[in-house]
Amino acid sequence: MLSYIVRRLPTAALTVVLTSVVVFLLIGLLPGSPASVILGDQADPAAVAALEQRMGLDRPMVQQYADWARGLVTGDLGTSYISGAPIAETLGAAAGATAELALASLIVTALTGAAFGIAAATARRRATQAVIRGASALIFGVPEYVLGILLILLFAITVRLLPAGGREPLLADPEIGIQYLAMPAIALGLHSGVVVGRFLETELRRQLEEEYLDTARAKGVSARRVLWRHALPNALPPVVTVLGMRVGHVLGGAVVIEAVFAWPGLGQVLANAVVSHDYLIIQDLVVYFVVVFIVVQVTGDLIHAALDPRVRLEGEAS
Repeated sequence: MLSYIVRRLPTAALTVVLTSVVVFLLIGLLPGSPASVILGDQADPAAVAALEQRMGLDRPMVQQYADWARGLVTGDLGTSYISGAPIAETLGAAAGATAELALASLIVTALTGAAFGIAAATARRRATQAVIRGASALIFGVPEYVLGILLILLFAITVRLLPAGGREPLLADPEIGIQYLAMPAIALGLHSGVVVGRFLETELRRQLEEEYLDTARAKGVSARRVLWRHALPNALPPVVTVLGMRVGHVLGGAVVIEAVFAWPGLGQVLANAVVSHDYLIIQDLVVYFVVVFIVVQVTGDLIHAALDPRVRLEGEAS
């Protein structure tokens, strides 16, 4: 396992560096500057130039990038161009909310994927299969923000069962926290759950057709035992990898879902930074999202190898 992580480190580091360079260059190509945004369109050019000098924006691009990259590594993210608040404190305050939402949505994804995948793979009637696949196709075709709005209309406005938005920390009051967390987690996780369910259905069908399971059935092993003790454990490893890949989708979808539900997480911070042209926060968040995605990908591969000895042996042999 350790050798696998060591082999992945150069590729991961190169990906992060290239991402940071591309993001920095793209932000630098945007029209205008943070100084002109702060002072307004009618500001005196001399005042804009003076503010750019104080912010360090008059230095060569290479030096600006080097200083910014050094801050990313050391955790000194500087201060917001717009609010003047330390960026590390801003992101730290919002990171807990996004982590809570991401974890809850992944739980929804896993449960939904298991339900759809097992039901579709074990359904014997074509009509039942058609209903399951039709429902999954309908969910897959509805954008997450539309699903979020529909959930608000149903559970917050019509039924008045759940709050329409906001957040109550889950650890502070679990009962109230779950009420605030339920709808955004479902809206963010249901779409990925359908994707995971399709992969699980495919893997389960392949496993159920294996010869060793035919032998088990011939020996009188029940269908339930064949499914839960043999087919499902062997179908899980590649599905775990797919589940890890959906983390990137969760991070991207969090930007929209947090805005729909007024959830005070990193997605909300990123959306506000885009609107206010707070370019430094945008740069920091994009790079850190990439780092999180890479870490989750490597973790998913390690879990895959732990569940499937063949993958582990292949990795050790290479």
